[in-house]
Amino acid sequence: MQFKKTRPVMVGNVQIGGGAPVVVQSMTNTDTRDAAATIGQIEELAQAGCEVVRLAVPDKAAAEALPKIIAGSEPPLIADIHFDYRLALAALEAGMAGLRINPGNIGGKEKVKQVVAAARERQVPIRIGVNAGSLEKELLKKYGGVTAEAMVESALNHIRLLEELNYQEIKISLKASNIPLMLAAYRKLSAVVDYPMHIGVTESGTVKSGTIKSAVGIGALLAEGIGDTIRVSLTGHPKHEVSVAWEILKALELRQRGVALISCPTCGRTEINLIHLAEQVEARLAAVDKPIKVAVMGCAVNGPGEAREADVGIAGGKGVGLIFRKGEIIRQVPEDKLLEELLKEIEKI
Repeated sequence: MQFKKTRPVMVGNVQIGGGAPVVVQSMTNTDTRDAAATIGQIEELAQAGCEVVRLAVPDKAAAEALPKIIAGSEPPLIADIHFDYRLALAALEAGMAGLRINPGNIGGKEKVKQVVAAARERQVPIRIGVNAGSLEKELLKKYGGVTAEAMVESALNHIRLLEELNYQEIKISLKASNIPLMLAAYRKLSAVVDYPMHIGVTESGTVKSGTIKSAVGIGALLAEGIGDTIRVSLTGHPKHEVSVAWEILKALELRQRGVALISCPTCGRTEINLIHLAEQVEARLAAVDKPIKVAVMGCAVNGPGEAREADVGIAGGKGVGLIFRKGEIIRQVPEDKLLEELLKEIEKI
């Protein structure tokens, strides 16, 4: 995959764009005014592999909690601001590493100018967040509804406004819950600008359905070389967003973190309880953050061969299983010892 070269921007100590690895983001769903709860969730997200965390800042009380949250958090934080430019100024004053705003809804050009001046002073990038659900009325009228062209024109208008203020520390997102619409919009904008892209399928749904939609939408763009940072939007605890984001990146072999599990779908040759075993392996290795490839295969016919690139794995037999490493069988053990013996091999690695 050849990625489009984009401008680099720095969110705290994390580079986005400019050839850097694709960055994993998420967003807290705590009440930002509750600093302790928010700090706790940020820590959970960081442990799961989240590299940048976004916070909603809906009012003055939330903005006032930001200094305490920043002081208690390791990953760089981005403030999500709508409608009130004063909240953006307060977030910058507090020390937030990034802003997500819609320049068209925070009070006009003079207000945007103040925000840009404060962001420039602190070298803080701004993400222009275009969303299919909140396009400008004049664009909806012009294009007869929500279209990729309308989303791109909205983004270009916002970009132009910041460029007129001589500000180019910009990231862009063009999110929609409709995947074909989202794909078309990102492709069109990526063809005409070189700002880094934040990609995602917004309001994608629950952990189950949203994982599928996000994998399709985000994965398609990444496979085309579009995307510098990703956020998987799921209804649930945001740690699931981080987990799914990493699985997408691992599937495309863009980044590696934690266990890459290979397991067969089972068939009539399977003579051990492979489904239960694979689920146990996945659960026991969930906290491992080292990039290890593990295979759990149902039989000795194709198991070692199909998973020969795995670091370690299992190939089932009749009430027994073979432990193998890099496709080479190292020993046979009873079915009830397979999990224990596999974990021993992983510990050695």
